[in-house]
Amino acid sequence: MRRRELLATLPGLALAASEPAGIKIAAIEFWKLEGKRQAEPGTGQHQVQPIHIYEEHRPTPYRDTGGQARTVPTSALYLKIKTEGGLEGLYGPIDKEGAIVVDQQLKSYLTGKNALAGEKLWDQMHRSNRHSRAGAYMIGISAVDNALWDLRGRYFKAPVYQLLGGPTRSKVEAYGSCLGYSVEPEQVRRRCAEFFKQGFRHQKWFLAYGPADGTAGLKKNVELVATLRETMGGEAEIMFDAFMGWSLDYAIMWAKQVERFRPRWIEEAFHMDKLESFVKLRQSTSVPVATGEHFYGRWETKRFLESGAISVVQADPEWCGGVSELVKICAIASTYDAQVIPHGHSVHSALHVVASQSPMTCPLVEFLINKMSSYYHFEKNAPTPVNGMIELPDRPGFGIELDPAKVEKRTLVKWT
Repeated sequence: MRRRELLATLPGLALAASEPAGIKIAAIEFWKLEGKRQAEPGTGQHQVQPIHIYEEHRPTPYRDTGGQARTVPTSALYLKIKTEGGLEGLYGPIDKEGAIVVDQQLKSYLTGKNALAGEKLWDQMHRSNRHSRAGAYMIGISAVDNALWDLRGRYFKAPVYQLLGGPTRSKVEAYGSCLGYSVEPEQVRRRCAEFFKQGFRHQKWFLAYGPADGTAGLKKNVELVATLRETMGGEAEIMFDAFMGWSLDYAIMWAKQVERFRPRWIEEAFHMDKLESFVKLRQSTSVPVATGEHFYGRWETKRFLESGAISVVQADPEWCGGVSELVKICAIASTYDAQVIPHGHSVHSALHVVASQSPMTCPLVEFLINKMSSYYHFEKNAPTPVNGMIELPDRPGFGIELDPAKVEKRTLVKWT
């Protein structure tokens, strides 16, 4: 008996012997949803930015004046992949720059391909363009990959984490990411205590000052660490994000002054091109060094790990290549005994990957408290922490279901 005939007789391998009927990709659509949401007051705090070294681009210190919640317009872009047999995969919200790449460069290639052949499609998309290794092109690949994982979950009637090997826990702990909230000491004390009571025993705060703000700014950055530790006590984990806005000397000065407060990490102190600065910072302080939200694949991750630059990898499945690539990054990180705690641009894909990995490698997901309060406005089952924990969904795929009652306008968007 020939090998193909033998495989066809084995129920568990029947899928490998022939392509299922109706599984070819028939359409790739982008839907813009529009409606209204409530905006929380007091969330205009800036974080330090690389361009803040220029005075004309440096914002004035933020003051939280409170105010009332207000109704504002909101919109979101979702990617839908349809097969000839009527099966659909849905993912979003997605970034417009990635959607344009998919619509203009990937859609025609993907049409007619086997939607279940995810690894093959990822590899071919990555090999199809000289610019595919980074930027908007990789963001586009990420969107397609995540939508295809959702489609496969619906095909096999299983959550994505089940397809990745099954859950390692029933709930995943979320750390509270406090982007947009004031770093004024009195506001920090109030909010960090409030978030701690909600179950966010891990919190990340965003540093507002950099080298251009002089010693006064450095002092405020140190005081933020002290305020958080004094308010929440020794059991809390506190993390900090500098969003590429610092120099090496500045980062070392800050780290030396805050070591006694035991920060969980300092994140993205420098631009991703400055590998040596990450290496030297890690060698200069006991504060763990984290970065990776702007990693565009396993290769960049490996360079940082083998150089001893970081101990926490923050690759984002919305940008690094999707679920397929994040799983590979987790495997690489585990060989260096490093942790992967995905950047929280979104939650769906990160949650399912983290849930499928060892808690030693993936202990947490990021939850941007302010952003996520409205980011999934158009969805019925938004992932939401309860007492700091997100329970794993049991719905097929990522379990994304849109809420028609919140969609005031629905537009099919094309860039071709």
